[in-house]
Amino acid sequence: MQVTTDYRQLMSRPDIDAVVVSLPDHQHAEVVLAALYAGKDVYVQKPFTMTHAEGVLLRDVVKQTGRVLQVGSQQRSWGPNEQFRKAVELVRSGRVGKLRNVEIGLPTDPTKPDDPAQPVPQNLNYDLWLGPTPEAYYTEQRVHPQGTGRNGGPDVDSRPGWLRNDRYCLGMITGWGAHHFDTAHWGMDLEHTGPTKIEGKGEFPPQDRIWNVHGAYEIHLEYPGGIAMRVSDKLPNGIKFVGDEGWIFVSRDASQTASDPSGRQTSLKSLDASDARLLDPNGVKVQLLPSKSHHKNWLDCVQSRKTPLAPADVAHRSNTSCILSWVAMKLERPLTWDPKAERFVNDAQANAMLTRPEREGYGALRLAATRGKVRKAAG
Repeated sequence: MQVTTDYRQLMSRPDIDAVVVSLPDHQHAEVVLAALYAGKDVYVQKPFTMTHAEGVLLRDVVKQTGRVLQVGSQQRSWGPNEQFRKAVELVRSGRVGKLRNVEIGLPTDPTKPDDPAQPVPQNLNYDLWLGPTPEAYYTEQRVHPQGTGRNGGPDVDSRPGWLRNDRYCLGMITGWGAHHFDTAHWGMDLEHTGPTKIEGKGEFPPQDRIWNVHGAYEIHLEYPGGIAMRVSDKLPNGIKFVGDEGWIFVSRDASQTASDPSGRQTSLKSLDASDARLLDPNGVKVQLLPSKSHHKNWLDCVQSRKTPLAPADVAHRSNTSCILSWVAMKLERPLTWDPKAERFVNDAQANAMLTRPEREGYGALRLAATRGKVRKAAG
C-alpha cells in the first residue's frame, strides 16, 4: 500500500483505473478534474463541487472524456428498505395526485469564537490542503480534529471544522442539502433542470470568524410545473412531497445521525404518508433501478460503462439548487434563474457568486485553462 500527501502522485500511475475522492468540498473539483484528464473513473463524495462554475466544467469534461462518474448521493441506494427509491416511485406514480409542494428539512451548524494558531501537523501538507482557497493560519478548528477517539484512534466522531467555514463548505445547505435536493429532484422528475425563482433568508455569524457558515434559514424556490419548494431548518429532517391527494414523507432511518448535530426528534417514520394506503406498493407504475450499495453501483458501471445512479449531469443540477439557495440567503432578495442558460436573469451581483477566485497554482479552472494551453501549443 502506498500512502502519499499529494494526489498527483496517484494520477500518473497507469495501474490505477478508478479513484474515490473523499475530500473537503473545496478540493473536489481540482482532484476530480485531474482524475478525468488522467483517464480514470471517479466516485466523488457530495456535494459535486464547491461552485457552480466548477460543476459546469466537470459535467462537460465527463461528457467529453466518457468516464464513469458517480456522486455520493447515496440516498438513491439507502438502507435495507430503500425508502428513498420507494418514495420516489410512489410520487412519480401519482400517489399524492398532482405534486404541488415539496418541503425539505435540514439541520444547522453552530459557531464559536476562533481558536488560536497551532503548529501544522507533520502528516499534513497544509498548503495543498488549502488548495485554491486563500492562505490562512492553521488550527484544528479550521481543518480536522487531531484528538483521540473512543477506541484510541483518530477522533473520527467529531465533525471537522472545515464543514463550518465557507471557504471550504457552504454549510448544511450543501452538506445535507446535496442529499435532500437530489431526492427531491428525483421525485419531482426534474433531474435535468432547476428552479426558476429563489428567495431566501439566512442567519450568518461574523464572516471573519472561522465557523461562519449559515445558521437558521428559510428558502423558497419555484420549479417548472408550478411546484413550490420550501427549505427550512424548522422542518423535520427529510423530504415531504405534497399533492392534491395527500403527502409522502421520507427520511433516513433515525431522526439523528452523526452529521445532523441538531438532534431534532420527529414522530414521522422514515417512510410515512398522510394515509397509509398511499404507501401500498401494489400497482406502482414507475419502477426504478434497485440498489443497496451506491459504491457497487458505481463499480458495476465502471465495468459495463453504463450510467450510474448519480451521474455528473444530475448531481450538478441538484448541487446547483443548493448553491442558488446559498446565494439567495446571502443577498436576501428575490432572484430569477434561467435553468437552460444556467444564469441569473439581469443580476450581475448574483452571477458573480457562481464562481470564486483561485489561489495561484491551484484550482479546477486554472487546471482546465492550463490543459487548454498545452493542447493549443501541441496542435
